[in-house]
Amino acid sequence: MNNSPDPIQAQPPSWVQRHRSKLAFLALSLAAAAIAVSCATSGTNRGFVLAPAIPGSEYVGSEACEQCHDTLTKRFASAPHAGLIAQGPNAVNVGCESCHGPASIHVESGGAARTILNPDRNPESCYHCHSNLRGQFALPHAHPVGEGRLGCSACHSPHSGDAFAGTASSLTSANEACLTCHKPQRGPHIFEHEAMREGCLTCHAPHGSVNQKMLTERNAVLCLKCHFQQQTGPGRIAIGAIDHTTFLSRGTCWNAGCHEAVHGSQVSSSLRF
Repeated sequence: MNNSPDPIQAQPPSWVQRHRSKLAFLALSLAAAAIAVSCATSGTNRGFVLAPAIPGSEYVGSEACEQCHDTLTKRFASAPHAGLIAQGPNAVNVGCESCHGPASIHVESGGAARTILNPDRNPESCYHCHSNLRGQFALPHAHPVGEGRLGCSACHSPHSGDAFAGTASSLTSANEACLTCHKPQRGPHIFEHEAMREGCLTCHAPHGSVNQKMLTERNAVLCLKCHFQQQTGPGRIAIGAIDHTTFLSRGTCWNAGCHEAVHGSQVSSSLRF
């Protein structure tokens, strides 16, 4: 009879076994963090986001804002941000001030400048809820929100309607927020790029990207997401029934000198200038 110890049992305790209690605590902490994030982002009234503060100022309630900003407050009920106002005694006086900070000094001074928070000058109020965007605006190619040269309201409508400035109720109007500033891309073009019908976000990351022009991909992979490629023979690739084998080695579809008019062309159906 073999009385030698089981080789598995003879092994010294593994790293996992030695740190089992610490790992269990870490797992519980991560689970709690996940719950906290889900509560803060699920549209419920129980979030962990703190309202902004202004030294020496107190919360006075949205009714005080209506006296001067009646146009904004009347439309505010249709805005997604209106759903962020928590109900109940623990949420008294939190409405407009959940983004603009306590307004007692602003009201007492008759609306003096610099007595209330303006998210367009400082996006920290937005980052309280949209914390993931802070990192996106810090990427190499981004809209200059973090630098204070552009406010979130240039693209988003925080006080009324949907989340986008302008009208974004259909595919044909979904680009309006972008085309307000990027006018040359609007067209009309004799030969339009069909991607424009789908929206600018088909190709661009609006808050920031590691790629130039805030593109979602850095090379021809972006184009090949829509433009089907087919291997017609050993080492041969066709795109749109045209042999692109030698073209693909030159660079991206737009900087290789082939399809430079990526938003639309007046002279070529192949989107050339």
